[in-house]
Amino acid sequence: MQRYELEAWLGDDHQLTNNQIDDLLTQAEEIGERCGDDRDEEREALTTAYRLMVENSDDVITGLAQRRADARAAELDALAGLQQAAITLINRGDATESGFARQAGVDRMTVRKWLGK
Repeated sequence: MQRYELEAWLGDDHQLTNNQIDDLLTQAEEIGERCGDDRDEEREALTTAYRLMVENSDDVITGLAQRRADARAAELDALAGLQQAAITLINRGDATESGFARQAGVDRMTVRKWLGK
């Protein structure tokens, strides 16, 4: 990442000194190498690096931990719904194990486990 790209990403009200921008640029380069082509991961890591410069670190960590807990809860809810959908649709003959697995984004063995097989 070039400095002008970072400054464009930060916008005008970034609250950073020139030294902090230099530090963030160094972190951005390390993040880019670590994340490779995963732009979402890179964006999240860079956002966190910036936030740690302008916010209380305890607040940043607490917020990220809460987001993770919320995401886990949402995943468990979705999996429970998918399990019920698999049981209903496959037992009714409206779906096959492999077809349901493909559509739901899970492997066939997971579907078989849900069906008690």
